[in-house]
Amino acid sequence: MWPFSSRRSTRPPAQIFLTNSLTGSKELFVPLKPGSVSMYSCGPTVYDRASIGNLRSYVFSDTLARMFLASGSHVRRVINITDVGHLVADAEEGEDKMALGAARERRSPAEIAERYARLFVEDLDALEVDTGAILFPRATEYVAEQIAMAKTLEERGFAYRLPEGLYFDTSRFARYGVLGNVGHARLKAGARVAPLAGKRHPSDFALWRFAKPGDLQQWPSPWGRGNPGWHIECSAMIRALLGPTIDIHTGGEDHIAVHHNNEIAQSESANDRPLARYWLHNAFLTVQGEKIAKSAGNVFYLSDLAARGYDPLALRYFFLQAHYRTPLSFSFEALDAAAEGLLRLRRLAAALREESGGKAAPSAARERLALSVRDDLATPAALGILWESLKSEEYAPEEKWGLIEDADAFFGLALGRKAEEGPLPPEVAALAERREAARAAKDFAAADRLRRELEARGYAVEDGAKGPILTKRPR
Repeated sequence: MWPFSSRRSTRPPAQIFLTNSLTGSKELFVPLKPGSVSMYSCGPTVYDRASIGNLRSYVFSDTLARMFLASGSHVRRVINITDVGHLVADAEEGEDKMALGAARERRSPAEIAERYARLFVEDLDALEVDTGAILFPRATEYVAEQIAMAKTLEERGFAYRLPEGLYFDTSRFARYGVLGNVGHARLKAGARVAPLAGKRHPSDFALWRFAKPGDLQQWPSPWGRGNPGWHIECSAMIRALLGPTIDIHTGGEDHIAVHHNNEIAQSESANDRPLARYWLHNAFLTVQGEKIAKSAGNVFYLSDLAARGYDPLALRYFFLQAHYRTPLSFSFEALDAAAEGLLRLRRLAAALREESGGKAAPSAARERLALSVRDDLATPAALGILWESLKSEEYAPEEKWGLIEDADAFFGLALGRKAEEGPLPPEVAALAERREAARAAKDFAAADRLRRELEARGYAVEDGAKGPILTKRPR
């Protein structure tokens, strides 16, 4: 049985616009089946932990799913777990990432796959992704389906054999490179696709690789023992779990040139129909302008942020502050600001729950928020509407509470969660009291000096209607 989400809305489906990487334009979303959305997201290769850069893709796809759910649709979601087949640097030769991970930790590929798949799902749970409504199939569980698709491609003349394995002939697929308008001309030998003797074209890719001595993962096939190529797993699992054509395929922008074009080529050659109607890609998360990578020494994990005292949802809030198609630069200063913003939202939510008695009322602000999110997931604009409306005296507490409920459904920030904070240290409380006395005496120079002293001790100071709010910054 498909895992159903408990967050499904009873509202009728609304108009939604998405930027389709296949056409390069914003389009009205029309599902294959009214009221239902099928969505596949490229998942992690579980040879190591997912970095916060990797996690941006899954916060994006979860926000997309939340938007559909809140807009009245049922969503069927799949995120694959790559536990075989993904070679280093996406090349067509070299060592499998799972083998590298197994050697590094002196464990079997199955053991490290189990460990890092579990940690990945735990990270998603911490980021308020509804993992109970998602299927997480593993490539090793669908080897038979991958072999069957590769066999069909060979029988149809789309594949040829080399001493290294079975390869897809990209020249047989006239639309190869259609995604991102890559085309054959831009896929030259040495540019992400490694040269291999006997390959007909530099862009040709492995469907099945013959086993090498010492390979830890191998299966029998019509071509001999070996293991599947990386790209074929997605095509096979999409067809098995969602059907030959799906509504939406998501992933990072780095997948466009090779991986997703290869998926399109093999799926459409085998199935005689489009793989996905809408392709959506998120931009990179960078650190000081560089893509997050171990080689650059700028990798951070969600566990690193938690160890510094950050709520994982501060990272989600940080992601939502930028449009998913916009590159985003990570810094701890920016994360501090996001953490403070999230805490302020939760305090406002707690006050509004009390003032409204937990009763929601419709308002123009709620409609504006929904329209913004449905416009290609414009989360920065939607957050601006949220803040502007919550600060406005134009709306009643019940209308603001309704806005909070909608924002929680769209953004997944757990705004109803109580911010747990202990009492202020005596010296900090004393500084805050002195600052309030200075403000009451209109000695604003002294009040500003005391604010700076509080900030130097690691506290953000916000002056509210009922007095100052001090927030301890993560360390």
